Amino acid sequence: MSPKDTASSSKSGGTAAFTPARIAVLVLAVLAVIFIFENTQRVKIRLLIPEVTMPLYGALLITAVIGAVCGGYFVARRRK
Repeated sequence: MSPKDTASSSKSGGTAAFTPARIAVLVLAVLAVIFIFENTQRVKIRLLIPEVTMPLYGALLITAVIGAVCGGYFVARRRK
């Protein structure tokens, strides 16, 4: 295989796997996970009527997942 063949086969349709935006999102996700699992104390959370005592990381993780789902939905709707 010649060097030209190797260079041309490494490009996948003109899109790179690690773009600056993807790297930024990955770094933010890692920082969010670190922040979530550093907060392990138990807290009281009141959502409308029920009051629940749970670890803070659980509440933060649930909030992050809800935010990611809503953000993904927003981005998907905007691209159409």
